[in-house]
Amino acid sequence: MGAMFRSEEMVLAQLFIQPEAAYPSMSELGELGTVQFRDLNEDVNSFQRKFVNEVRRCDEMERKLRYIEAEVKKDSVPIPDVQELPKAPNPREIIDLEAHLEKTEGEIKELSESAVNMKSNYLELTELRQVLEKTQTFFVEHEETNGMDSVHRALIPEDTHNVSIRGRLGFVAGVVNRERVPAFERMLWRISRGNVFLRQAEIDKPLEDPATGNEMHKTVFVAFFQGEQLKSRIKKVCIGFHASLYPCPSSISERDEMLKGVKSRLEDLNLVLNQTEDHRQRVLISVARELQNWSVMVRKMKAIYHTMNFFNMDVTKKCLIGECWVPVKDISVVQKALTDGSNSCGSSIPSFLNVISTTENPPTFNRTNKFTRGFQNLIDSYGVASYRECNPALYTIITFPFLFAIMFGDLGHGLVLLIFGAYMCGFEKKLSAKKTDNEIWNIFFAGRYIILLMGIFSIYTGFFYNDVFSKSMNIFGSTWTEDIKSYNWTTVEMNEAMELNPTTDASAIPYPVGLDPVWQLAKNKIIFLNSYKMKLSIIFGVLHMIFGVCMSVINFVHFKKISSIFLEFLPQILFLICLFAWMVVMMFLKWVFYTAQGTDVKFGTSCAPSVLIFFINMMLFKENDAPKGCDVYMFDFQPILQKILVFIALLCIPIMLLGKPIFVMISRKFSKKHCHSNGDINQGMELQPEVVEEPKQLEGHNEHEEEPMGEIFIHQAIHTIEYVLSTVSHTASYLRLWALSLAHAQLSEVLWNMVLKMGLSDPSFVGSIKLYIVFAFWSVLTLGVLVMMEGLSAFLHTLRLHWVEFMSKFYAGLGYPFQPFSFKIILEEDDNEED
Repeated sequence: MGAMFRSEEMVLAQLFIQPEAAYPSMSELGELGTVQFRDLNEDVNSFQRKFVNEVRRCDEMERKLRYIEAEVKKDSVPIPDVQELPKAPNPREIIDLEAHLEKTEGEIKELSESAVNMKSNYLELTELRQVLEKTQTFFVEHEETNGMDSVHRALIPEDTHNVSIRGRLGFVAGVVNRERVPAFERMLWRISRGNVFLRQAEIDKPLEDPATGNEMHKTVFVAFFQGEQLKSRIKKVCIGFHASLYPCPSSISERDEMLKGVKSRLEDLNLVLNQTEDHRQRVLISVARELQNWSVMVRKMKAIYHTMNFFNMDVTKKCLIGECWVPVKDISVVQKALTDGSNSCGSSIPSFLNVISTTENPPTFNRTNKFTRGFQNLIDSYGVASYRECNPALYTIITFPFLFAIMFGDLGHGLVLLIFGAYMCGFEKKLSAKKTDNEIWNIFFAGRYIILLMGIFSIYTGFFYNDVFSKSMNIFGSTWTEDIKSYNWTTVEMNEAMELNPTTDASAIPYPVGLDPVWQLAKNKIIFLNSYKMKLSIIFGVLHMIFGVCMSVINFVHFKKISSIFLEFLPQILFLICLFAWMVVMMFLKWVFYTAQGTDVKFGTSCAPSVLIFFINMMLFKENDAPKGCDVYMFDFQPILQKILVFIALLCIPIMLLGKPIFVMISRKFSKKHCHSNGDINQGMELQPEVVEEPKQLEGHNEHEEEPMGEIFIHQAIHTIEYVLSTVSHTASYLRLWALSLAHAQLSEVLWNMVLKMGLSDPSFVGSIKLYIVFAFWSVLTLGVLVMMEGLSAFLHTLRLHWVEFMSKFYAGLGYPFQPFSFKIILEEDDNEED
């Protein structure tokens, strides 16, 4: 957890690498993922950089891999996942990989083109077969022994060519898409003015498109006509509708003979197609085994060359120079990676790392694990921490699920969250291996440990609320009087207005843990819980804000802003404690001093004051009113103490408003006097004029960099007004803990009374069936409304309390994230883009 306290210490380093050792060294650094490179060639066009040709080669290999992968997926060949990611290939392996990819692409293309050509021939033969078979019904179905009858002779010409001779009818046969048949028929009727006789028959089985593999539904047609001019028009219409025309003999014998030849050719072609498909399948299966390895190697290689374009060449062009941000803890690891890279290529000159000083703000790097990553993402969503700023994610691990549980406090609903979170955490390896593009599931899985802790804390608060699906547990019995304990079932059921009176029914013994279960039977339960949860929300809210203000001291000490401790932190914490922490103290004093069973009337329930009225009158310097026989204040010196606290709080406002600007003004004047006094020491020396001019230039330079005093006063005024007003609004904002807790409990109780109680009220056999149906309905509503919707609402409100009410007290969030050169991150981003 020490790494979560604040971001890692970073340094800017220069890398000096020999050109022959650059590629293996970058490969080692990419596997480590601990270095963020800076682009030293920002002004250079992307096409004019040194390794642009290598990047283009990688792009070409990626194109080939995409084509191969598309063909593999087209044939539904499974692509096995890589168990261990391969390293980036060395320059010699790159040439072999490039040649192998080109050969594989050419082979698959050749097989694909051959398959398309054969499928086209197969489609044509299939259509010709359908034409020959379907047209049998269009002609005369039998022949006389001596020849055709007179009707057949009138329709069919004697020659084998489909032309009209001596006034006889000709015909054209072919195949057209089924959806185009109505338009095709209308067009033929228009061009011939009704002089074309069209016969059609649908092909039962769908045909396969050779290019796309999609199914096509077609229809066989025969168009009878008379005249050469009409024949030419019909063919033009067929071309326009993409109809395929096929020769069809006029005699039955010739058609039968052609049909036999077509069937024989189809059988031979089908055999060749099957053999080609088997060969293509074997090739794709062998390729699919290595496809993921090739893809990872090419992407790593491309990332290396892309990063090497960030480097500069020295004057002699014998050394590559790069700049990078490195965590201080990983400097030795980076140096070892450079040494390993140089040794792998046999370089005689070692590569080395040189730390340089800079005024630039380093990136923010918080080292996380699978447990803390989810909480860190919550903070980074608001804003990345400034460099070395105190990290709120460490404290969010506890405060976030706890504040959520205050709003979601139900033991039963918390158990549902716990089971769901434990399932995702227990099977995280198996679930993470199943990549899915379902965004909702990915969000839940990324926050699995947050859900697990929210479930645990909800069970904890639900136990203290004594709330299990809106019902109470009777573990320790009841500490109310014996009369309450002796109530039987009939008394409780028949008494619709049962109210608990602390004056007459309460016992002096407090309940051991949580709420007494007898409150579940009381009609005034909501009044008691309303006051109880409202005060709890204020108490935890004030403590949470005080903790946030105290966290600013850690930043002030680290950045050596000692003056801010006295001029910002102390006034802020005193203002918060003197007003709102005192209100919390008054709540505890009221709980301690006033009781229903005391003998002194002044400290009875009738004299218990309102803490809110006390607080308002304290701020307005107004005297409190009290009933007859009651004390105005809880103790004697309370009015004097309250006036002192208000006076201290009001005194803190001008300190917050003017303290820091006046301190800056005095420190600047002191620094200027110090500079002038140093200049006076050199009076009377030969170099006096030069020495005098130098401080003037520095002085002007400092004035240019320093923020004007007017802006400092304005910014401090805005900051003071914002803090004073936000202290009031933020305290009120924590009342959402009370509001959502009551709303969740009431929704749960309504769902029990309005739904599940319907099945429990009937003790007969029909009631058991009704209970089965009602329980299913109740379960769906419980999971959908109370767990999902109410849980999401409580999650968002908790997130708001951390982002605004807590983190605004000390967190700036003006940094930028550390984005290392890491193959793991690059591959994950590429996979997400593909999904």
